[in-house]
Amino acid sequence: MKYSLPMRLLHWAMAAIILCMVSVGRTMVSLDDHVPAKFTLLYPWHKSLGMLVLLLVFVRLAIRARSSVLPLPTMLAPWETAAARAAKVALYALMIIVPCMGYAMSSSYTKSDGVFFFGTMLPELLPKNDARFEVFRLLHRVLAYTLLTLSFIHAIGALKHRFLDRDKRNDVLSRMI
Repeated sequence: MKYSLPMRLLHWAMAAIILCMVSVGRTMVSLDDHVPAKFTLLYPWHKSLGMLVLLLVFVRLAIRARSSVLPLPTMLAPWETAAARAAKVALYALMIIVPCMGYAMSSSYTKSDGVFFFGTMLPELLPKNDARFEVFRLLHRVLAYTLLTLSFIHAIGALKHRFLDRDKRNDVLSRMI
């Protein structure tokens, strides 16, 4: 059995977007402020992709609520089942919280020119406050790396079940490709 095509497409699209966003984010913060592309290209793309992830995670949750979700293989060890369930909840939570922290960061920074979303400026809902910005920036960074790490563990787990488990009924990757 496989997940529905919309669920599979959203899964892989979001994985690609998140990897791209992390790459853009790391690049933009490593550049000197005098590099024009940092603020004219990289920041707007990073913000747009972040808001896209936030939008897509809600689309994904709506599709998931209307679709049949495949049960985990019964041959998994109990700790693997518990870890998979916890990781799923954490991944969804982080895909919501990380973009929200980025939005809050951009919205609250006194020198920010707003939250750009593919040609549209989103309303800034938070008051400008650089002290809050610092908190949001720390949370955004730590939680983004947590999301990246958890995504990596998620991928390693899927590959482990596909290639190393003796019982091929544990192959969860085949459901998503």
